[in-house]
Amino acid sequence: MNISTRLFAAASIAAISLFAGAASAQDKLVIGTEGAYPPFNVLESNGNLTGFDIDIAKALCVQMKTECTFVTNDWDGIIPALQSKKFDAIIASMSITPERQQQVTFSKKYYNTPPAIAVPKDSPLTEATAASLKGKALGAQGSTSHANYVEKHFPDSDEKLYPTSDEYKLDLTNGRIDGVVDDIVVLTEWVKSDAGSCCKILAPLPVDPEINGEGAGIAVRKDEQALADKFTAAIAAIRADGTYKKIQDKYFDFDVYGGDK
Repeated sequence: MNISTRLFAAASIAAISLFAGAASAQDKLVIGTEGAYPPFNVLESNGNLTGFDIDIAKALCVQMKTECTFVTNDWDGIIPALQSKKFDAIIASMSITPERQQQVTFSKKYYNTPPAIAVPKDSPLTEATAASLKGKALGAQGSTSHANYVEKHFPDSDEKLYPTSDEYKLDLTNGRIDGVVDDIVVLTEWVKSDAGSCCKILAPLPVDPEINGEGAGIAVRKDEQALADKFTAAIAAIRADGTYKKIQDKYFDFDVYGGDK
C-alpha cells in the first residue's frame, strides 16, 4: 500500500467514524423542562420528574427509538440554555408563538388549551374584562405568553410577574394580589387541590392567536428542522396508536389536544 492509498484509507475510516458518531448522537437526546408547572411538569422532592409533558416526552422517545434523559432549567433561561446546547429539545408546555419562532424551531403542537383567570373565592370580581380588572393586581409567570396576555389585554391592571407559578399561587392565597392568569388546566387543577382551595376560576379567557399561538410544541434549535419533524411524526404516531389518549386520560377528563389541526 503506497502513501496515497494509506492516506485515503485513513481518511475513509475517519469519515466513517465521524458519521457513526453523529448517528450515535441522534440515538440520544437530552430533554429540557422546567419542573415547576403542575400538572404538566413537576420535579418532586425525591428528584423524580413527573407530569403530562414528561410522560408525553418519554412516549415520543420510545416512538423515535431514542434514548432520552431529562434536565430541569429555570423558565426564563430555558431558550438560551437550548441555544447553548445544554439540551437538545424543550418539552415544557411552551406555546408556539411568532416571537418564539424567531428564536427556535417548533414541532407541531402536542396539546392546546386556553388561558384563564383565577381569583380568591371571596373576590368581588364577577367578570374578566379590562374594565372590571382596572387597578387590580394580576399575577403571571414571567417570560410566558400569559404575562404577555395580561400586558396586552389588561393594560390598566397592575401586573406582577413571578419566576414560577408557585410564587404567584402563594401571593394569591395570601391576598397579596387580586387574580392570576395562566393555562386553564394549570389553574383548574390547582383550585381543585387542597393547596388551591382558597380560590376559584373566574373565567376562561379568549385565545389571542398572536400571544397564545397554536398550542404547545416541542422546541429545538433554529437549524434543526429535521429533529422538529421527527417529533411531529412521533406525535402523530402516538395519537394514532392510542398512547396519547392513555397518557391524556391519566391526567385529564377532556381532550387536551384541542382539535385535529
